[in-house]
Amino acid sequence: MYIIDLNYIVPLEELDQHMAEHVKYLKKYYKKNIFIASGRKVPRTGGIILALADSREELDKIISEDPFYKFELAEFDVTHFQTSQYHPDLAGLLK
Repeated sequence: MYIIDLNYIVPLEELDQHMAEHVKYLKKYYKKNIFIASGRKVPRTGGIILALADSREELDKIISEDPFYKFELAEFDVTHFQTSQYHPDLAGLLK
């Protein structure tokens, strides 16, 4: 599993111009069972995405499609971690 940590580097007004495209991107990878949770940080300085991918290379390719990445609206930091405990309802996704 990966934690994708976004930090916005442009004013929110500029970011919001690309929000519809970003949401479309998120929905694409939810349908593929790659993304399992996402949301804004509080305060609104960035966002977090929890993702499942077979490799960091695969995840980097997916991230490169994000409008926030393409238009350099946010910095992306990725943490890979080994899932050792999780809620039982996630068992189907994590196998």
